[in-house]
Amino acid sequence: MKKFLNITLIIFAALLILSCRNDDTIPEDIHEHEEIEKMVVKLTNANDATDVQTINYIGGVADQHIHAEAGDVFNVELDFQVKHDNHYDSVNGEIMEEKDEHFITFGFSGADVAVKRAANDIVRTDGNKLGLKTQWTVVSATSTGKVNIKLVHAPTSVNQNSPSANNQLGSVVGGESDVDALIDLH
Repeated sequence: MKKFLNITLIIFAALLILSCRNDDTIPEDIHEHEEIEKMVVKLTNANDATDVQTINYIGGVADQHIHAEAGDVFNVELDFQVKHDNHYDSVNGEIMEEKDEHFITFGFSGADVAVKRAANDIVRTDGNKLGLKTQWTVVSATSTGKVNIKLVHAPTSVNQNSPSANNQLGSVVGGESDVDALIDLH
């Protein structure tokens, strides 16, 4: 009987110790449990602030295409969001807090668009701008153009001036895409 009591006390003590563990020592990673399900692309005409296009990219599908003509200049803001219950919450604040773990790249096909990362964009500690705020200058566009926007998590290295300082589409080495969106541009 004494042996049974000792084993019971040992098990009880072990459970008590394990249940009192402090989980605050485990670093939080915003990508561990939440996947970005929505990206909002807001394009404001630089010459007419009332001309605003808002594209919602949810689950791999854009709710509309971007309307662009040669000569258009847009101030572009990106908002990445996760779904909670029946609504979406922005995770841009968390992305900015972990700015060195993220980088946004842009790619265009069927359109010639020069991207400039905005002066008020978030700057990583390596001097590269994150890409949440940019300005797009449309040189030319066809009816079958597309833009590819990628939010890359944990890249090994980044270069905002790729292909050049005048066209900052951005490039990365390594990492994985948290968002890889393809949106029509007409």
